Amino acid sequence: MNQSLPRLGRISKAVIPAAGLGTRFLPATKATPKEMLPVVDKPAIQYVVEEAVAAGLSDVLMITGRNKRPLEDHFDRNYELEEALSRKGDAERLSKVQEPSDLATMHYVRQGAPRGLGHAVLCAAPHVGDQPFAVLLGDDLIDPRDPLLARMVEVQEREGGSVIALMEVEPSQIHLYGCAAVEATAEGDVVKVTDLVEKPGPGEAPSNYAIIGRYVLDPAVFGTLRETEPGRGGEIQLTDALQKLASDEKIGGPVHGVVFKGRRYDTGDRGDYLRAIVRLACEREDLGPDFRAWLRRYVSEEM
Repeated sequence: MNQSLPRLGRISKAVIPAAGLGTRFLPATKATPKEMLPVVDKPAIQYVVEEAVAAGLSDVLMITGRNKRPLEDHFDRNYELEEALSRKGDAERLSKVQEPSDLATMHYVRQGAPRGLGHAVLCAAPHVGDQPFAVLLGDDLIDPRDPLLARMVEVQEREGGSVIALMEVEPSQIHLYGCAAVEATAEGDVVKVTDLVEKPGPGEAPSNYAIIGRYVLDPAVFGTLRETEPGRGGEIQLTDALQKLASDEKIGGPVHGVVFKGRRYDTGDRGDYLRAIVRLACEREDLGPDFRAWLRRYVSEEM
């Protein structure tokens, strides 16, 4: 019997794995979590939490590790700072300081050993229970004008099972991602996932649909993860568990993909991180006009 019939009520829980070491950004991340690196004037992790909240997810669990205490502090109250700003009458900055602590109900659990994304998701099982939930990876920032997660929640609540975010990439880049074999559906942006391959080798990719860092998962994934042996890199891969679900719908329902064609900012790569800052700064009403004018002058002088 299919154990993943659509459940009543909206999905409310989001899981954000944040235990990585951030080695690509050393030495900046030696003492500062990579999730706290600023994108313009907010840490990257705040954009991710705001995305979850915008999709209706009010309960957020972060999977953390050693040296990640600044994440908790950022989403907590800072009464001394708030009092200082209040005495100065600086209402604008006071509001910005209070905003992170008012976004959602925040929870934290430590992953312990770095055993991969699948293991990080498994750490959320006691908190999530038997309801579908979302997973958001902090390296992918999705522009709020392109509500990917809300669309994924809509598909999951209608179809049941699990939903993953897909994006078409150049064939030469597909080896950097998990890759999905898909079948078309009646909806142009929704596909049925029939197989998944983690970072396929040359000639092994079934398509150029890459998995990006958003998932809406049926809780059956926890049982599958417990039975999943370490894969590529000696880690428990979420892609491997999803492949099992896609191949046998009796385990946890179907796996669908939402094909995303909107604006995505990759903050896990140094070059893309810098490009994300420039793009977002250019689009800000308070910063954009002056910044764009300076950028034009700079580019013209360098050419």
